[in-house]
Formats: sequence, structure tokens, C-alpha cells
Amino acid sequence: MGLRDRIASEREQSSRAALDGTEHYRRRLLEEVDFAELAELTDTQRRVRLERIVGRMVTREGPVMTTSQRSALIRRVIDEAIGLGVLEPLLADESITEIMVNGPGDVWIERDGRIELAEVRFTSESQLYQTIDRIVSQVNRRVDESSPMVDARLPTGERVNVIIPPLSLIGPVITIRRFPRRFTLSQLVEMGTLDDPTRRALSAFVRARLNIVISGGTGAGKTTLLNALSSAILERERIVTIEEAAELRLQQPHVIPLEARPANVEGKGEVTIRDLVRNSLRMRPDRIIVGEVRGVETLDMLQALNTGHEGSLVTVHANTADDALYRLETLATMSDLRIPHGALREYINNAIHVVVQIERGPDGLRRVVEVAVVASSRGEPFRLQTAMRFEAEPLGPDRRLTGRPRHYALPDRIADHLMLAGVDVPAAFQLAAGEAAPTRQAE
Repeated sequence: MGLRDRIASEREQSSRAALDGTEHYRRRLLEEVDFAELAELTDTQRRVRLERIVGRMVTREGPVMTTSQRSALIRRVIDEAIGLGVLEPLLADESITEIMVNGPGDVWIERDGRIELAEVRFTSESQLYQTIDRIVSQVNRRVDESSPMVDARLPTGERVNVIIPPLSLIGPVITIRRFPRRFTLSQLVEMGTLDDPTRRALSAFVRARLNIVISGGTGAGKTTLLNALSSAILERERIVTIEEAAELRLQQPHVIPLEARPANVEGKGEVTIRDLVRNSLRMRPDRIIVGEVRGVETLDMLQALNTGHEGSLVTVHANTADDALYRLETLATMSDLRIPHGALREYINNAIHVVVQIERGPDGLRRVVEVAVVASSRGEPFRLQTAMRFEAEPLGPDRRLTGRPRHYALPDRIADHLMLAGVDVPAAFQLAAGEAAPTRQAE
């Protein structure tokens, strides 16, 4: 028997041993307590009250056990009764950024950019389905064979995706993405996500009201970087944020957060990102921040950026800065409006000033690997000019990625834009500090 099989066997035996007690006291608790009366209490007060009740039950009926065993049993009973069961300890661990349940016996977590097998598991598929029902019922959704996929959000902000058989061949699958922790740009410098000259340049771009696209793959840190960049926006500005699932946490006093809404069980009531982008234009925004464009709303966003709504920020899934522009073009063609490719390129060339590419490296660290300025104009083919590029070195024996950022002078039109806005061009991006990167046609 391999190591993983032995671990799984031991976990299964301990889980079965604990199940009888946990399930017994959970049923007793549900029989004795009127949860409607507890609805007026806060989550903390409700949990304290239930812990006292279960504690008395264990004292009267339970076997002899240590203080830690008794506390663990009470916690499991409460988690099963009002929480998400075995997932509660993982949700309480702030170092965990992602929770992945691949059927009842296989739970994985991401911590510090690395995926590892968790020590918890569900005792049965029935218990896993109970947890799924509790998740989706909080957002008035359902999961069954007729609707086997659902996106939801926990009250604490975590994004949840659920997919069940027959689409999933390994049983019910839950993916929970933790609410992104808010970092400042200075903290991202300390973490190695970017260097200080690049931090200064990005802050200058935001203050000068350049339109910025943050590009990267899934889990690359786009939302975290977007949150950090937003700190450079002045407090007096009116900001409208638009997201599929609200994750941004801006600190300015005048922020209007908008969140899309899926259709209800009857297939009605859907409010899309596109609807929100269109509505935001009637809200007198100084800045529009779109958490992510992934469909027909891209064209509406580009039109907004071309009609005076400068200083906007948006993220998009793409593997390179070059791909980001073509991705925007492709997404814009999904609109029901038939717009020639030349016109779409003109929209993008006129609307987007800077593309910031962020990646998660093989060592798990998120890094800004390129800052590129859009050098093309009107209906020209896309051309980019690099302002910063992270030059990586081969992986060492410790599997840590090393390298250094290389900076280039900003093109005149961007440098002039900064100066007209009263923002200094960072020294590392002036001609006196180094050469200007040649423009390249996006591939």
C-alpha cells in the first residue's frame, strides 16, 4: 500500500469513528433547538449558544474524552448543523486561497501558490450533497440533474462553483475561491510581485487617468493587482465597479459596487455584466472598473472608454500582453452588432493605453512579467512597446524562479500624457535611464 493509500485509509477510519458521535449529536441538536429563534442572533452569538447546548449533551451522554477531543467534537457538530461541515476549518484558515473538493474523499487546497492534499474529507457522498445544498440555498439556487452546474457566493465573499453528475464523473465537485486579501502596491513589492520602479510607473498611469488592462491566466493574481492599483485613484472621484461576483474592496469613500445576477430557477431575472456596463454610463462615473470582461460586454466597455470615461481599469484572461488585445477584439465580435474588424481595432487602439501582464510562476509566486504600452493607433494592426519586462533565469535546484526586471523609456505620447496630468515620469522609465524598447506587432 502506498503512502497516499495509507493516509487515505487512516483518515477514513478516523472519520468513520467520529461520524457516529457527530451525527448523533447533530440530530439531537436539530431536535431540541428551534433555529428560527436563533435567527435574530449574530453568527458568533448563535455559535456560542449552540456550543453550550452541545457541551451539556456531551457531558451527560458522551464517553470519557480529553478536553481537545471534546472541543473538536462540539466544533464538528456545530459545523455540520449550521456551517459547511468539514470545510469550516479550511475556511477559517486565512493562508488557504483555494479549496477544491473532488468527490467526498478527495479535498485539495492551495496555500502560498502551491496545491496540496488536505487532511479532511467527507464521510459520504450524502454529507457532501448536504454541504452543497446549504451553499446554493443561501443564494436561492438549486443543483440537480436538470441544472448540474451553479456559481454562488458565500456570505463571507468566497466564490463557489459546483458541478455534479452526470457532468462530473467523480462525484460532486466544489471549488471555493477565497475572497482576495487586499494588498497595497508597496506590499506587492515586498512580496516580489513587482519592483519599486514599476510600482511608481503603474501608480503614475492610474493618477494620469490612462486606461489599463490587467491580463493573466486563472489564479494569476489579476484581481489582487487591480485592488492594489485602485489605491492610486483620488478619493474625490466617483468609482463604479462591475463584477460577476463582487471581490473588489476599494477604500475610496465614493464607490458604487455593482454585481451581476444569474437567472432564477425559472430562468428569469438575469442581469448581465453588459447590462451593468450600459447602466453605469448613466451614473456619472469618474472611473469604471470592470472586474473581468469575458463576453459581449467588451464592446460596450470599449465604447465607454472611447466616449470620455478615461482612467478605467479592467481585467481579461490572456497568456500574454499581445494576446490580451486580440482577446478583447474576439470578445467584442460576440456582440449582436456587426462591426468591421477595422472599426474594432480602432476602438481598442484608441481606448487602451497600457497592458499589464501578470503570471503565476512555477514557484507559485505571482509576478508582473510585462508592462506594455499600446503604440498602434486608429485601425492599424496592434503594436506594443515594452516599458518593463521581467527577464527570468533558468530554475535552480530549489525550484525558485529568479531574474530581474528590465525597464525601458516610455514613448513620447505616454510621457507627455503624464506630464500634462501633472504626474512625474518615473526615473527608470526616462530616456536618460536607458533605451526605448522598439515597438512590435502583436502576434
